[in-house]
Parts: sequence; C-alpha cells; structure tokens
Amino acid sequence: MSVFDSLVGQSEVVERLKSAISSAKGGSSSQKMANSWLLVGPAGSGRSNAAVAFAASLLCSESGCGKCRDCQTVLSGTHIDVERFNPTGLSIKAEEVRELIARSAWSPSVGGWRIVIIEDADRLTESAANALLRTIEEPETHTLWLLCAPTLGDVSVTIRSRCRHLQLRTPSTASIEEFLLSNTSIDSKAAAFAARVSQGHIGRARFIATNQEARSRREEVLSLAFSLTDIDSCFKAASKILDIAQNQAESENSERDSQQMKQLQDAYQGTGRSLISGGARAIKDLERGQRSSTTRSVRDNIDSALLDIATFYRDVLVIQSGGEEILNIDLRTEVNEFAKTSSPKRSIERIEALLEARMNLGRNSAPLSTLEALFCALK
Repeated sequence: MSVFDSLVGQSEVVERLKSAISSAKGGSSSQKMANSWLLVGPAGSGRSNAAVAFAASLLCSESGCGKCRDCQTVLSGTHIDVERFNPTGLSIKAEEVRELIARSAWSPSVGGWRIVIIEDADRLTESAANALLRTIEEPETHTLWLLCAPTLGDVSVTIRSRCRHLQLRTPSTASIEEFLLSNTSIDSKAAAFAARVSQGHIGRARFIATNQEARSRREEVLSLAFSLTDIDSCFKAASKILDIAQNQAESENSERDSQQMKQLQDAYQGTGRSLISGGARAIKDLERGQRSSTTRSVRDNIDSALLDIATFYRDVLVIQSGGEEILNIDLRTEVNEFAKTSSPKRSIERIEALLEARMNLGRNSAPLSTLEALFCALK
C-alpha cells in the first residue's frame, strides 16, 4: 500500500514527487527540494490527490507507506501540520490568503514540515495572488506550499513563475477501469461503463460506478438533449437542469451544514459564553460561508450536467462521421436517430455552445439565463 495508489495513470508524476521527497530527506545532496509547487491537470486527473499524497509521503518516516499515523491523518485531513484549503466560494479572497500565510509561519508540531495545500488556485483574485506572492517566493524553510489548478495559464504569471511545475494528464479509460475494479466491488461491465462516460475524471467515475442515484440523474439529464422541440421545451430543460443541480447541492451539503452549526454552538456552550455575546456573528459568518459553498456546488453540478450532454452530441458527431465508438452505448438508438436529423456542422455548433456556456458559468453568469440561452441554441 502507498499513498500514491490513488494517482491513476500518473507514473511520471509519482516518480518526480518521490525524487523531490528523497531530496528533502537528504537522499540527494546535489538538489534541494523546492518549497513552492504548482500542480496542474484537468478536472479529475488527481491533482489534489497528488498534493495530499506528496504531503503524506513527506511526513511519513517510510516515504508514504499509507498505513502509519502520519499518512492516515494527512489522508483524512486531520494532520495538525497540514492545512488543506478548499475554497467554498467562487473566488479566493486576499483576507483568506493572509490567514493561511500567518498559519504557515507556525513551527511544525509533530513533523519537520508545515504544509499548505490550496485547491483551485485558479480562483485566486488579483489581490489574493499579490498577497501570496512574497510568501511563495521566499517561504519559511519548514513550509511547503502546494497550489492546484487546471492549467498553468489559469494562474497569474507572477505566481507560476515562482513555483516548481508538475503536470498531470487525463487518465486513460483503461486505467480508470482498472482502478475501479481494484477499489470498488462493482463488476467489469459497470466499471467499463463508468470509466467510459467519466471522460477521464476519476472521482466522477467512482461516483457513477457506485451510486445508482447518480446514474439515474445522469440518464435524466441526457434525455433533455433529444427532447428540445420548441422554445417552451428549452426553457423547461433549463429549469430542470437547475433544479437537479440545486437538489444535488442541498443533498450534498445539508448534513455537513448541520454538523458545522452544531459544532459551533457546542463550542460556545463549552466556553460558557452565550451565542448573544459573540456567537451571533460567528453564526452569520458560518451561514454566509455555507451559502457560498452551496452556490459553488450548484455551479459545479450544472457544469457536470453540461459535460454529460456534451457527450451525447459528441456521440452524434461520431456516428455522423462514420464512426462506431460512442460513449453512451446505452443510448445508441437515440444517438443514431438524432444523427439523422442534423449535420456534423450542427453537432459541432452544439458542442461549442455547451463549452461557451460552461465558460460563462465560470465567469459568474446567472445560471438560469445562461441555461435558457444554451438550450435555445441547442434546439
């Protein structure tokens, strides 16, 4: 067992990380490990998992055994010397970065390193990036900064120029299928299906493979692609996607939100302070953060739905071009019939419309109006 087992199809990345860890632990006298890293790769490639595995291996006496207390606490997110910052909002603000910087200067408690992982570093605002710049340029000798983003171009040039780069690639369908068979109880047919439709996203593949509700929701979303007959159906489809995304976000976040609120209330009761004497503001801050997290979840869920719909039009284009290898083999009849109703040029236009809508949502456009415009363009 190794902490790197969760990295699928990333053998070169694993070797580079192991080499860096060897340098940090004195295995290489000629090269010093960089203290600031930028891990980039498409969604689902495992860039965050790579950062966590890096942290665990660095703190582990056996370089990432996956079994010791250090490995287990890093992997579970409870290690006292590892801070994993996962932005709940649509952007990472300067005040959040300054808090991270302040904590990064603390001396390690149980290991030789204090490690800060910033997920979705592409969400750094300009002021946040400026606040972080000096720190990653001249970090504390005991501090390791691990920034994660989709591409180098998504991060400001001033930040990326001061980091060691690590590029992850999209895992192959075969490697994802093998991972699912080794780490879940599903059969080969289910693993092949999930690997194929996940489009190289490890987490998504696992979720589809092991969650019947996720598969049903995906079928419901895909059915909208071939039900757009008039403007009314387009507006209904837009509302349906938004409803699905909101319900999914509520389901994902409601239990966590309740636990966070209870923990906050218990903390104030434990100190003998009433909520009125200071907790009211803390509750407002928590509720604001939870609303922001839910908003992001809704947008992420919409994005996943649009990716699913894009696979349908991709399959249509494959058939129109004389190909046979489609992703949605369970919808082969629908794909074949739809392919007869339009041209390859029109299929490409539909895929481009989906990509544009995804970019607009990333720029904080209103979800419903964006979806309405999209489905009218897809009709």
